[in-house]
Amino acid sequence: MALDNESFDLLLATVQRFIRDRLVPAENAVEELDDVPADIVADMKEMGLFGLSIPEQYGGIGLSMSQECRVAYEFGQTALAFRSVFGTNVGIGSQGILIDGTEAQKADYLPRVASGELMMSFALTEPDAGSDAAAIKTRGERDGDFYVLNGGKRFITNAPRAGAFTLMARTDGPGAGGISSFIVPADLPGLSLGKPDKKMGQRGTKTCDVILENVRVPAANIIGGVPGKGFKTAMKVLDRGRLHISAVACGMAQRILNEAVGYARERKQFGQAIGEFQLVQAMLADSQAELYAGWAMVQDCAARYDAKPAGKSDPDVSMRAACTKMFCTEMVGRVADRGVQVHGGAGYINEYKVERFYRDVRLLRLYEGTTQIQQLIIGRALMRGD
Repeated sequence: MALDNESFDLLLATVQRFIRDRLVPAENAVEELDDVPADIVADMKEMGLFGLSIPEQYGGIGLSMSQECRVAYEFGQTALAFRSVFGTNVGIGSQGILIDGTEAQKADYLPRVASGELMMSFALTEPDAGSDAAAIKTRGERDGDFYVLNGGKRFITNAPRAGAFTLMARTDGPGAGGISSFIVPADLPGLSLGKPDKKMGQRGTKTCDVILENVRVPAANIIGGVPGKGFKTAMKVLDRGRLHISAVACGMAQRILNEAVGYARERKQFGQAIGEFQLVQAMLADSQAELYAGWAMVQDCAARYDAKPAGKSDPDVSMRAACTKMFCTEMVGRVADRGVQVHGGAGYINEYKVERFYRDVRLLRLYEGTTQIQQLIIGRALMRGD
């Protein structure tokens, strides 16, 4: 699945122009209002951004992993709230349906997801189950042709905007094998949302708790129609999600580096631009080298992802995706820190955007699996000889 080169080049040029002319000028408004303007969301739908990774047969654009990463890299160069609006539709909200869903589920949901008519969220994390995803406590009890769901989910991205959730619940015994993945419409009786989370950064992104009290979901809404496969479905979508976030991290590292270089050229001390001092150049050089390494990892791993059979797991690709996610998200944190340092005192003032980006990128090391989870994935793969 990939868009032809000519069409992709046109799409990429449109995305770059949209980011430059529409999104970057709106960054301050998003920071102040803690929301993405409705007209920008409408434009994103018109551009097809909600269906980047969904095949053309279901109304999407059908990008390959490599192509998706290039688009994600561009969206990483502006406020991360913009990408978050459509990010769950492109990634973890829809990919479980695409990879493991029944044909009826794909035909019903994916066209609406691709158009942006239906915004999806991925509801796995709970108060006592984050990194230990197999420990979820939300229950799904069979009742005829329905399952009755009870429990709570935490930190669910785009939950306030969602029309439906890809939601994990325990339908059988302990461990990963007892988890099923459901498509849960947001308007079902008994489903409610907690108050919006106030976060360190990424203003304009929306997260909150999802509360389930005797929510009746048709058994036909189990992804793939077979209970007990939910954990495997969740793990399948994470390789793609981790590569997507890695590309976003590289894009933001590029934006921060551009801001730092621009400031180093203009700011003068001791009669010359601070960029003429070797210690400032060293910080810029370290950031450029790490960005180059991270982006090379993204491109290599994305190509390997595209080469494997669609919908199938590949332990080597999973390990490399974990390496990429770990390195790139840690890397952008270091680049952000240097960006603030190059700005000096100005870097601590919100008039300059590096202060904002410094806070925004901190989250990248947490979701889609923390750095420590990536380390465990890599270490265990090495010990198994994958």
